[in-house]
Amino acid sequence: MPESLSELLNGRRAALDATLPAAGFVVGWLAGGRSIWAGSAVALACAAVVSVWRLRRGDKPRAVLIGLLGVCVAALIALRTGRAEDFFLIQLLSNAASALVWAVSIVIRWPLLGLVVGAVLGQKTRWRRDPALLRAYGKGSWVWVAQYVVRVAVFLPLYAAEQVLALGVARVALTWPLVAASLAVSWWVIRRSLPPGHPGLRHPQI
Repeated sequence: MPESLSELLNGRRAALDATLPAAGFVVGWLAGGRSIWAGSAVALACAAVVSVWRLRRGDKPRAVLIGLLGVCVAALIALRTGRAEDFFLIQLLSNAASALVWAVSIVIRWPLLGLVVGAVLGQKTRWRRDPALLRAYGKGSWVWVAQYVVRVAVFLPLYAAEQVLALGVARVALTWPLVAASLAVSWWVIRRSLPPGHPGLRHPQI
């Protein structure tokens, strides 16, 4: 198994893309004298730059559009409520929902980590017919449940305290570093869970 999950899933690029608009919002908000309009403008500018860069790298237009729309909705919520911390509301809610969905997927034996990796490798759901891979993906998926729970545990009190700068710092600190750690740990869990001699993720034993 020469490839890591980070290489398969482009974890670093996805995590960096997610942090730039949030960091831009905080920078614009501070530079504009705590203006939500200024923060939103910088966030949208960062999102536009990221979208163009992703399209030039060959990412699917639909995926790029979803990312851009996410930033637009976050900015609109903050502008509508007049609360700068509401720019991070979608992030908070999505992490809570993700923790629940990932946990349920493991319980019903359709671990999302397997679905994601299987889709990347073009296997669809063939990996589910390999008991060893199904078990390994289930154990590895718990790592991702934990990282979503960590984010919620950090974001929620900062959001409640209206700590916009701290939310921006936490968004950056808990995106790429936490994603990198989750990729590394879940990869380690999967490798430890597979029996000796198993051919690896690309070759389900059916």
